[in-house]
Amino acid sequence: MRVSEAVGAALVQLGVDHVFGVVGSGNFHVTNAMVAAGARFVAARHEGGAATMADAYARTSGSPAALSVHQGCGLTNAMTGIAEAAKSRTPLVVLAPEATSPTSNFAVDQDALARAVGAVPARVTSAATAVAETVAAVATAVHGRRTVVLNLPLDVQDEETTAHQPVRLPDAPAPRAPDREAVARFADVLRTARRPVFVAGRGARSARARDAVAALAARCGGLLATSAVAKGLFHDDAWSLDVSGGFSTPAAADLVRGADLVVGWGCALNMWTLRHGRLLGESAVVVQVDDTAEALGRHRAVDLGVLGDVRTTAEAVLAALGKGIAGEVGPGGAVGYRTEEVRRRLATEGRWRDVPVEEGDGGEETRVAQPGEAGERIDPRVLTAALDDLLPAERVVAVDSGNFMGYPSMYLSVPDEQGFCFTQAFQSIGLGLATAVGAALARPDRLPVAALGDGGALMGAAELDTVRRLGLPMVVLVYNDDAYGAEVHHFAGSGEPMDTVTFPSTDIAAVGRGYGFTSVTVRSLADLTGVQDWLAGPRSTPLLIDAKVRGDQPSWWLEEAFGH
Repeated sequence: MRVSEAVGAALVQLGVDHVFGVVGSGNFHVTNAMVAAGARFVAARHEGGAATMADAYARTSGSPAALSVHQGCGLTNAMTGIAEAAKSRTPLVVLAPEATSPTSNFAVDQDALARAVGAVPARVTSAATAVAETVAAVATAVHGRRTVVLNLPLDVQDEETTAHQPVRLPDAPAPRAPDREAVARFADVLRTARRPVFVAGRGARSARARDAVAALAARCGGLLATSAVAKGLFHDDAWSLDVSGGFSTPAAADLVRGADLVVGWGCALNMWTLRHGRLLGESAVVVQVDDTAEALGRHRAVDLGVLGDVRTTAEAVLAALGKGIAGEVGPGGAVGYRTEEVRRRLATEGRWRDVPVEEGDGGEETRVAQPGEAGERIDPRVLTAALDDLLPAERVVAVDSGNFMGYPSMYLSVPDEQGFCFTQAFQSIGLGLATAVGAALARPDRLPVAALGDGGALMGAAELDTVRRLGLPMVVLVYNDDAYGAEVHHFAGSGEPMDTVTFPSTDIAAVGRGYGFTSVTVRSLADLTGVQDWLAGPRSTPLLIDAKVRGDQPSWWLEEAFGH
């Protein structure tokens, strides 16, 4: 067999069951070999979309995925999606054919491209070593939680090799255990804390890690929150604050500020999660737990950095605590931050749905159009709250980047951490639709919802064909303000022209119909009857909602970011 065929077969044996991409001459044989071995190939319309689909599939399924691209230009087309995956530590293998001759018009420094965005370059170098090098690449992706660019030189791909014996992934290394001194210090900090808040991030996105962190929080009376990427992790816990940071409700933000101890569990504690540090009280102690040494204290100084796996550390600290937690009243009594007053506050103010829209703050359902706008427009909060009621609770929500992104993140509830896919580590506009495709394939039992701005929707419009072709019963919700809203509001009041970031009204519903979608234009709540009709029907086509939203309200979460 060819080396390309041996590599493809080995990838599937190693657990890579989905490969996304755009096929050209250089990746034709390796992709077909994966399909022959039992993998599913998902053809995207652009390599950038394919990269993000693979990223989202791996995040949501918990299994490694592959991206297959053409040499040179296919790889460069995919680089934004690869950068997002690499920054998010997604276990992804990029199959990157490589031009052999330096005079080829496809020749680029593919190793340098990979390193530039934080991915790990690897290479198949010969027929004799091809399978072993493939195993090593997948092991790095899975056990190291890295995005690996596996270069496949064209001449090596065409070499002949004998059929190889079945391969298996090497055993995962044991979870990193914290040292005893760190566990003892952490336990001491918890014993004296009166109002602890635990913030779980990407490193806590598993059932076992979640349960361990939740058990420790219950023992010491802590409240539970997540970073945006782990939204839904504590969905069913009465002591959950939901997301910490720019998306926090006023009540949640107030409770985090009131904490005397904040612990990040596999969480970067970056500017988004802590609002540039403004969510921390002046005397709050900050602890960070992570199994990667470089992550500790990277974004802010911490009082205690614990190098260890989240679950292992939480269980070790729980065992070390014993008795004597501060604020303990007794069996069944209030402990720490878990008081009846806080319980009532979370029950009545814990969701954005509970926050009243004050008259005059932009929360009216519709308004008369401003000059240059077509027709009335709906407030995005009113719209998203109504959709939260209409859409099935079992959903997987993917959110693009932009001025709008807080509305679906805040108002659309999800059943667990697998219900929210947030490809925002690189903060690129245009990844949301592809994210939804990957997440939908990982969770076919749930309704996929892609929440996009008009800018991102039009950037990724080619993948509307992929949604239709795959037969996904997806809801594509476009917050359409006919502008790059983040820039409009960032430069508002500067006196400079906005012509470069505002656009004539676009009928995105018509674009959706052109791709085979059922489309609905929404300017008021009355227009949601079309959504209700689609939900009640066979859902044989995907649904696109062209929501003409108000564009006069800046998002405070981006306003804070631009201000620093």
